[in-house]
Amino acid sequence: MDTLIVWSEAENYDLALSFQEKAGCDEIWEKICQVQGKDPSVDITQDLVDESEEERFDDMSSPGLELPSCELNRLEEIAELVASSLPSPLRREKLALALENEGYIKKLLEIFHVCEDLENIEGLHHLYEIIKGIFLLNRTALFEVMFSEECIMDVIGCLEYDPSLSLSRKHREFLTKTAKFKEVIPISDPELKQKIHQTYRVQYIQDMVLPTPSVFEENMLSTLHSFIFFNKVEIVGMLQEDEKFLTELFAQLTDEATDEEKRQELVNFLKEFCAFSQTLQPQNRDAFFKTLSNMGILPALEVILGMDDAQVRSAATDIFSYLVEYNPSMVREFVMQEAQQNDDDILLINLIIEHMICDTDPELGGAVQLMGLLRTLVDPENMLATANKTEKTEFLGFFYKHCMHVLTAPLLANTTEEKPSKDDFQTAQLLALILELLTFCVEHHTYHIKNYIINKDILRRVLVLMASKHAFLALCALRFKRKIIGLKDEFYNRYIMKSFLFEPVVKAFLNNGSRYNLMNSAIIEMFEFIRVEDIKSLTAHVIENYWKALEDVDYVQTFKGLKLRYEQQRERQDNPKLDSMRSILRNHRYRRDARTLEDEEEMWFNTDEDDLEDGEAVVPPSDKSKNDEDIMDPISKFMERKKFKESEEKEVLLKTNLSGRQSPSFKLSFSSGTKANLTSQSSATNLPGSPGSPGSPGSPGSPGSVSKSTSQMAAITTKGGLVGLVDYPDDDDEDDEESLPLSQKAKVESS
Repeated sequence: MDTLIVWSEAENYDLALSFQEKAGCDEIWEKICQVQGKDPSVDITQDLVDESEEERFDDMSSPGLELPSCELNRLEEIAELVASSLPSPLRREKLALALENEGYIKKLLEIFHVCEDLENIEGLHHLYEIIKGIFLLNRTALFEVMFSEECIMDVIGCLEYDPSLSLSRKHREFLTKTAKFKEVIPISDPELKQKIHQTYRVQYIQDMVLPTPSVFEENMLSTLHSFIFFNKVEIVGMLQEDEKFLTELFAQLTDEATDEEKRQELVNFLKEFCAFSQTLQPQNRDAFFKTLSNMGILPALEVILGMDDAQVRSAATDIFSYLVEYNPSMVREFVMQEAQQNDDDILLINLIIEHMICDTDPELGGAVQLMGLLRTLVDPENMLATANKTEKTEFLGFFYKHCMHVLTAPLLANTTEEKPSKDDFQTAQLLALILELLTFCVEHHTYHIKNYIINKDILRRVLVLMASKHAFLALCALRFKRKIIGLKDEFYNRYIMKSFLFEPVVKAFLNNGSRYNLMNSAIIEMFEFIRVEDIKSLTAHVIENYWKALEDVDYVQTFKGLKLRYEQQRERQDNPKLDSMRSILRNHRYRRDARTLEDEEEMWFNTDEDDLEDGEAVVPPSDKSKNDEDIMDPISKFMERKKFKESEEKEVLLKTNLSGRQSPSFKLSFSSGTKANLTSQSSATNLPGSPGSPGSPGSPGSPGSVSKSTSQMAAITTKGGLVGLVDYPDDDDEDDEESLPLSQKAKVESS
């Protein structure tokens, strides 16, 4: 190809430069050929390829490389020899052996002092190239010499004189004067202290002194990385074995008399200590964290997290993240044990939740990190199950009893009205994080979160956020509900129907108008899921209560499909023969054709009151009719509904308490030339949390059941073409048969 320059550095080590245009490729090729004295008109220059087989044989059979005598006037010759040896693996090997055997590095460093004394800049530039080349030889034996206490500062000195820079760098001045070694706890072992100094300096060479490796040198510093790695392993091991050191560290950390500056240094040391531990092998890391646990790292973190210093708390959070990521079970065991002795306010997990809620960062960077840690802690996938105990059962029981109320406090405090009390960006971000964690719980925690949501009426409060001006928060609230619906759990479905929790979604859908955006797609997808999965109870609820608001949406077939599903359900209920084959119908083996809208329908769930579960009420059937003249142009009808909504909204809201109503404000009926009627009833006894409400402590039956004494029936009016829609309670065509007595179950199945 005319846009590639390809060459080989060594055996099986090919490199290429690719160009977008031929002109650029030709220009670079000419410059390369000019430097090497080649003819640019020749496409292939064989002598650019690595040495021939004959040369390789000569190299292998020849004796070791002979180095020039280490003298000032031969530095240029030495630099050229080192540079010419780097491309060939065999020559690099021979050069490294020669440097080791003759103690050549120390001789070079002696010349370095001479050059500095004489201010011989040319010689210093040669020494830079020589020392840099020795680094690229990638030999541990050479590094041990270069990084020894007597040589390392001179090596750094040589690397200060980069020929490509006009001024030398002051690396030695920084390491000796600016960088200060702090012993937060005195280290008595001189070998450990020397190892810490060496590791810091070598890390500094790697990060700051050596130039960024080119593509050719990228793999030539792997031994330098390994040298630093094993040094860190040694440091962690030596500190871990020094029990006196660690005991003193934790004692000062938790001592109230320790001043803030000292405590910050101690926490930063512990953070760096834990960071070093990431280099350990798994078995050594086990021993490391077990040692820290025995020393009381978790109680110490609890004390530190309760302090006012933000920097100290931030470092403590990083340490906590190391512990959670490594062994979440250890953290869970600790918090469950401390719950037996301490109040909820000072539990470690509650402190973490409070720091997440109170994060002052506008972007909530700390809160995001803490939410990730909480998610790890409550994830059943990493919980242990043994013969004696199940960690999932024990910990989740603890979490929902002692911690969940702290997590949901901002959500509940901000959703007491129809709209969020505070709707600034930072609050919206925080609530989105909380909703993300709650959505995770819905998916993984089954009955724990189900009881919590129904008893505390959480879903209704979450859906208040659908009115937020921040689309991402409204979508988080919708995603939470979508996750619940996705479980296809009838307890959840009854709760949703009883509290009319589709109303905020339908309102958001209508307010979104004709805009084709993520909100529009997400809401339609939720209704499409209900249709495709044939969730009968929700299908009936949506059509009976919200069809008038949704019937004009014709750019997708979702809502018409829901209506068709609903009519098919009604047909089955009207036909006793089909009703006796309900188990087959559940599997969608049969399908009826849709009937016209003019057909008269009976109530889809037509069962005697005696056959129902105790505590459930029956609503009488209603006649629904729609004349041809009621069908108007979709656009004009939508505009009429919008105008009606704007003019009557206040009146509707007065009649239906948005914060706790049991009947929807969308139950409107339209007729030609007739003002729409809204008939609904609401009382304090229907409010979630009151006796008789779903999941409240005083309500009889299972979650979602309705007491006869507290159930409300909507008034039905049928006069002169004006049809009021019926407010159905939570009845559905498939009651939870397992909860019925055998005698009642037989009646339902044979009805």
